[in-house]
Amino acid sequence: MVPLTLAGVGEKHTIMKLGGTPEVKKHLENLGFVAGGEVMVVNTVDGNLIVSVKEARVAISREMAMKIMI
Repeated sequence: MVPLTLAGVGEKHTIMKLGGTPEVKKHLENLGFVAGGEVMVVNTVDGNLIVSVKEARVAISREMAMKIMI
């Protein structure tokens, strides 16, 4: 498992695990990041990521992306 920050642009990956506090996990789940779900990095901007998850595009910080393991 590696953090989402190491994924290349355009590569589809399966989310294996979410890290962080219970509040952070809940926030990520509310955005659509759930274990077993697919995620794809659309673009990176200054270390932050724009990702496609559940038919939506979401911008997340590098810090949050480090808590998503693929």
